[in-house]
Amino acid sequence: MNERVDDQGNDQSDDHVIIFDTTLRDGEQAPGCSMTLREKLRVANALRELQVDVIEAGFAAASPGDFDSVQAIAEQVQGPAICSLARCHPEDVARAAAAVKPAERSRIHVFVATSEIHRNLKLQMAKEEIIRRAVESVQLAREHCDDVEFSPEDASRTEPGYLAEVVQAVIEAGARTVNIPDTVGYTVPGEFAELFAYLRDNVPNIGDAVLSVHCHDDLGMAVANSLAAVSAGARQIECTINGIGERAGNCSLEEVVMALDTRQNYFGVSSNIDTSRLYPTSRLVASITGMHVPRNKAIVGENAFAHEAGIHQHGMLKDASTYEIMKPENVGLSRSNLVLGKHSGRHAFRERVGQLGFELDDEEINRAFDDFKNLADRKKELFDGDIEAIIMNVGETRPGPWTLEELQISAGTGKIAGAAVRMSHSDGRNINEAAVGDGPVEAAFKALERVAGFSLELRNFEVRSVTMGEDAQGEVTVTVEYNGHSYRGHGISTDIVEAGALAYLEVINRVSRRIESGTDKPAAPSADAAAV
Repeated sequence: MNERVDDQGNDQSDDHVIIFDTTLRDGEQAPGCSMTLREKLRVANALRELQVDVIEAGFAAASPGDFDSVQAIAEQVQGPAICSLARCHPEDVARAAAAVKPAERSRIHVFVATSEIHRNLKLQMAKEEIIRRAVESVQLAREHCDDVEFSPEDASRTEPGYLAEVVQAVIEAGARTVNIPDTVGYTVPGEFAELFAYLRDNVPNIGDAVLSVHCHDDLGMAVANSLAAVSAGARQIECTINGIGERAGNCSLEEVVMALDTRQNYFGVSSNIDTSRLYPTSRLVASITGMHVPRNKAIVGENAFAHEAGIHQHGMLKDASTYEIMKPENVGLSRSNLVLGKHSGRHAFRERVGQLGFELDDEEINRAFDDFKNLADRKKELFDGDIEAIIMNVGETRPGPWTLEELQISAGTGKIAGAAVRMSHSDGRNINEAAVGDGPVEAAFKALERVAGFSLELRNFEVRSVTMGEDAQGEVTVTVEYNGHSYRGHGISTDIVEAGALAYLEVINRVSRRIESGTDKPAAPSADAAAV
């Protein structure tokens, strides 16, 4: 085994794979997945606990908000290297450098497209000009940061000979990591492995940089292509939690990590990931983005360790290894069903929260326990999913200014639905309003808007059951547009209309705070953040 550690603290052993998480950059580019600064910090801290090696915190030059979030993560999250994406433009590199400067360990990730179709149709640049720009950008980034990564966008559709020229040039310029992205999810495992083998055979200085892989899932092969690249010599995998990302998404972190872990005898490599944190991290990202995990998703789906067929159940009773290649606890998934009731105490609640893989401070535990007791008065049975929902909700609790004190709904077949709300404001006001609508949800939303004094445009309304049973909690996620900005809100209750009202109220509070602070301005077009 060739053991080495670079001056950034990255393990460069031949049997170690660096996990580069781009949930906060490429993942956030998925429609509806934008996050607030507070949400990004929660995800970044979860990634730190997961022990990812690199967090790509955003694209600092895209907007002032992106810059602020990258900088805040660089200041507050220690452990992983904090990275910002940048186009091969001096202004982009300078913004990225300033954003990641506070980090304990920092990285700048520069990219430019190299495929013929991108050269001719998007960039309208000659091959030589692209190489020159790539080299200059890597050199400029190295002036700010020792750890520089370069990506030739659309590498999988770039002529291998030209790609080798680009890779050799950027390594000579100082790139420590060279990422080979399948930007449009076009390649297949055998073909992709051949490309990595070609680069290893035809780039003289290839040993001076870590080869990385970044795959999209347009043909459903992002994980397979990433694993093929590892077999062919890649030692960094770029991926996202739950595989979120543009179009069909990215390589799923939990899937590729558990493939390496479960088939370690085949791949002969390992990562630093604490796999017991996979499930809670997956649930956190799903809760924040509103992109819920399909029941049959590998590793973290609700059915991942469920066995319905009789022959499977018989085998499981004999020995779990007959039909399970992984243990659920290895990914942080609990097997228990009914866990706590209305008479359970704070200590039992805290212990169960820990068993589910979540870490809350004393203030959060107290708020969560209060919500738990309130829910226990309304539900006959409480399940792990109920506790998870409470935890996700309490972590996002924000002060007003508006609080929903009371909601009354009237509806019936052939009748116009009506809603009456009683709201309190942090300045001491108490307001009652009512409205009618095509249904109880619309009526409730209109009543809330009347209290707030502005109208929102509802873009999406999703509802799902958190647990089972007739008294199950319903989780509502709304996506709303106001003044060109998109907002997302969550609400959870055993009453779906109330859950929707709470989700809508979260958006109203966010918009109200922006209006009161004077920061509510029409959205400006952001820089083009390509799906590297």
